[in-house]
Amino acid sequence: MVMSIKMAPPLLIILLMIQGVYSDGWGVSYSSSYICALKGSSVIMSCTYKHPHRYKIKKVFWTKTLVLNHVEPPDLFNDPEYSQRIQYLGDKQQICTIRLNDVTQKDSHKYYFRFITNKDNGRWIGTPGVTLNITDLHVESPESVTEGDTVSLTCKSTCNLTDRTTFIWWKNTQSLTERNNKLLLQSVRREDAGRYSCAVHGHNLTSPHVDLNVKYTPKTVSVSMSGSGEIVLGDSVTLTCSSDSNPPAQISWFKGSTYVGSGEIYSITSICSDHSGEYKCKSRNEVGEKYSAAVTLNVMYSPRNVSVSMSDSVTLTCSSDSNPPVLNYTWFKVNESSSVGSGQSYSALQSGFFFCVAQNQHGSQRSAAVLVHVNVQFWRIIHTVIVVMLCGIVAAFIILILTCCMKRKNEKPQSKDYVDTNEAPNSISCVYENVMMAHPSSDDREPIVSTHVYENLTPYRNML
Repeated sequence: MVMSIKMAPPLLIILLMIQGVYSDGWGVSYSSSYICALKGSSVIMSCTYKHPHRYKIKKVFWTKTLVLNHVEPPDLFNDPEYSQRIQYLGDKQQICTIRLNDVTQKDSHKYYFRFITNKDNGRWIGTPGVTLNITDLHVESPESVTEGDTVSLTCKSTCNLTDRTTFIWWKNTQSLTERNNKLLLQSVRREDAGRYSCAVHGHNLTSPHVDLNVKYTPKTVSVSMSGSGEIVLGDSVTLTCSSDSNPPAQISWFKGSTYVGSGEIYSITSICSDHSGEYKCKSRNEVGEKYSAAVTLNVMYSPRNVSVSMSDSVTLTCSSDSNPPVLNYTWFKVNESSSVGSGQSYSALQSGFFFCVAQNQHGSQRSAAVLVHVNVQFWRIIHTVIVVMLCGIVAAFIILILTCCMKRKNEKPQSKDYVDTNEAPNSISCVYENVMMAHPSSDDREPIVSTHVYENLTPYRNML
């Protein structure tokens, strides 16, 4: 009888491992043989146990190891990895529940309850035990997202989370309103790019974040130019193209419609007038492309290629290439220090070699001298014509004066032989207006006209 009792426990252990039920008053029963828990959470492994009444419980504990070769398995309460996190919630009668806090991936294992009585043959371990699987949360997202797409992010775990589980979504550090395990982003925008993570309400566990990378065509493409003020011949200029795009764009440079280079920066050293023009950049990525507005490169330089052309033998015209245009033209005759004229055109009055000097804000340049041969006979004819014209003008003026005098005479006719000297002075003929008269006598007699004055006068009537 004693031998059968001693042999019974090993047999019962085998039966429990197969059936997981009580046998002959000995046994351990678990509420769940499989538990899936989230990393960082607390896990409760519930169980009850039973033994014959004549046996008294001496020790209870949990272990991760079965009895092998009659070697007692280690107690988790004595294991440094568990001692601070495990809590026994049972008693020494029939409840053997424990709580394991702040679980990690290392805690994924099988756990067994073990109790020892006061009899040598009264030791028991409950099989098949509890399988604990510790899982993490993670977010599934598409690998490639383009602006305008509809995107679905899913919070997943290897645990079979119930439909009643409440999820929490985060974008960067901001909590979102979605409470399901799927986060739907319709017509995604570039502003939706960021770090997304999820969590389960009531658990101190947040999934690792995933980066939502939203691709979009280049936007706000612009060109900036180094330096300020006027660009002068010989200067260096740097053009920089900036754009907002994802993925980063490739930059091409154009002068007008001609391709001139690539890269974010386009530099021109020792600039010349041929570099003047409109420049723009094109930003292109796998999604699309966009051109910037054009910027004008205006190169300033002093006059050059100054030359003189001649027309009608004496008229000279000065021309040049400059930016800005020439401010003034000055004319010189060779071997003379002073200028002989100004303005773009000049008429030479004498023969000789003449040249012009063109000047703007950035400098000046002189032309080559040209020979002018003035025709002397031509100028003599011109001089004669001028003299004749002046004489004609003087003659016409004299005739006009005489005509005026005749009109005044005819307005009041007088006798042929008598002139009333008592008449008002303004009735005297215009021929006599400038004649000096003798002093009158004091007795108001007729005035005496100096005969000396009249000797040189021609009678008026003879002039008619």
